[in-house]
Amino acid sequence: METVSSNTAALPPSGKKKGLVERIKGVNRIFALTVVVPTTIAVVYFGLIASDIYVSESRFVVRSAQRQSQTSVVGALLEGSGFSRAQDDTYPVIDYIQSRDALKELNQHNYIADAYGNHGDFLSHFPRSLDDSFEALWKYYGKHIVSIDLDSTSAITTLQVRSYTAQDAESINEKLLNMGERLVNRMNERAANDTVQFAQRQVDVAATKAKDAAAALASYRDSYTVFDPERQSALQLQQATSLQTQMFAAQAQLVQLESIASQNPQIPVLKANIATLQKQIEGATSGVTGNKNSLSSKAAAYARLQLDSQFTDRQLASAMAALENARAEAQRKQLYLERLVQPNTPDVAIEPRRLRGILTVFVLGLVSWASLSLFLASVREHRD
Repeated sequence: METVSSNTAALPPSGKKKGLVERIKGVNRIFALTVVVPTTIAVVYFGLIASDIYVSESRFVVRSAQRQSQTSVVGALLEGSGFSRAQDDTYPVIDYIQSRDALKELNQHNYIADAYGNHGDFLSHFPRSLDDSFEALWKYYGKHIVSIDLDSTSAITTLQVRSYTAQDAESINEKLLNMGERLVNRMNERAANDTVQFAQRQVDVAATKAKDAAAALASYRDSYTVFDPERQSALQLQQATSLQTQMFAAQAQLVQLESIASQNPQIPVLKANIATLQKQIEGATSGVTGNKNSLSSKAAAYARLQLDSQFTDRQLASAMAALENARAEAQRKQLYLERLVQPNTPDVAIEPRRLRGILTVFVLGLVSWASLSLFLASVREHRD
């Protein structure tokens, strides 16, 4: 009886101990699946399999000679040197570097596809055996090869290129900067050509109008034998005034002779002279006014033609000044891609960050293990 009772008394502790062991084994199994196995895989991958990745970095700004307001110390320094921020013009360069066109130029003779498809480990390389299309290469290019970041405060753009060799990383970075400079030069050329060509067309139109107006004025002069009606009228009126002065003097002399000696033989001569002067005066005044061929009738049409010629000449002068201003403005608004940091040739591979990757997997495994443990514990409590 004592033996039986002792065995019976020992059963509950044994049952409790077995349940605790099973519970520990369950916890260890979850720990192994969520922490040990992923961390081991990470150690094997980052320690033995992951390929070295070299990163070449460069920095540049896009500036114009036009001065604008600056909001930072770097901007103020750049403003003092005669350059201003052209942040809005940096976005086209960034977009082009990330574009299919840039990749197409880089991938001549399958340079990019070979450099990233024939090298590297099975996780990081370009999987050309699965999908060798250009679309797949472009997606890989944006995710794994090129990264570009613009600092909105300083307008400095940082370009990073990743490759499995240091020479490829530096070469691709240099090519991308050259492509960006060519893009900026094309933008400058297009803007300058558009501005100058518009001003040049205005000059051509104004020159044509000025030539037409000058030709019309010359044709009028030839057709009506007139050079300048106002000046010609002034000359003829001056001549008529002189003739009137002579006629008045002759009339006064005639009156004086008739009162003193009415039979003086000079009296007929004076009368004939006075008659001649009157005809000359009538001829001079009739050339200025009085008929359709007079200078006064020609003055209105001549003045209109002369005004048109003067107006077109002023238009031409204004258009030529605008052309010179457009050329100067085009030069003043030229954009420049200024390299602040040249592409470097990395001497060591800084990626992948092996220790950080292993620690990241380990920490995520611990979080997953803790979450699953709490979840399973709450389930058991509900069952109990």
